[in-house]
Amino acid sequence: MNSIKSVLKESIEQLGLIEHLTVSYILVSLTCAAICALVIYFVYKAFYRGAVYSENFAVLIVMTTVVTAFVVITIGSNLVLSLGMVGALSIVRFRSAVKDPLDVGFLFWGIAAGITSGAGLYPFSLIATASISIIYILFVVLGKGRTTYVLVVKYADTAAENVDAEISKLGKAKIRGKAKYKGETELTVDVKVKKGDTAFVDTLSAIEGVSSAVLVEYTGE
Repeated sequence: MNSIKSVLKESIEQLGLIEHLTVSYILVSLTCAAICALVIYFVYKAFYRGAVYSENFAVLIVMTTVVTAFVVITIGSNLVLSLGMVGALSIVRFRSAVKDPLDVGFLFWGIAAGITSGAGLYPFSLIATASISIIYILFVVLGKGRTTYVLVVKYADTAAENVDAEISKLGKAKIRGKAKYKGETELTVDVKVKKGDTAFVDTLSAIEGVSSAVLVEYTGE
């Protein structure tokens, strides 16, 4: 029996399924994961595009990156322990809802950085993190020219023609919904305009028969 175990162990070691960990390897892997996590954290915090920024979620990204790194280190160091850990993780169920789809991307980014750092692929982890940061920042900067707003106008039926004429001047306007009440209409429109160029709201409000005109920035939530 001992000979079978020794032969099996030697075969696994030859296949590279078990790594002998050193303190330096662990420290370098966790440090690399922490650097990547901090880069992701500051990019998320500085260029957040949602409605309400959550500091807890930003910290979660850092924790997830580092935790993923030492999980990968553990799995790579012992085949038996890795099987047990996979079984334990399969029991865990995460029920927390993610409101912004972009947050899922940041979470996967942190997990990927943790996996590559824990696997010892330090240059790949750092280069990939820097590259994704640059790409994301470029998208944010280039997308700041025009912003999508939701325009809600409530007006009497007698003012319908004037309201339609004013909205048609906005160019890219898409009607999202129209609700009819007794003698009144509530119109919801998606409009793309430059930030600060909202004078048309005052023009709509000044039309006779318009009771309210509200402009809200649309963030996808």
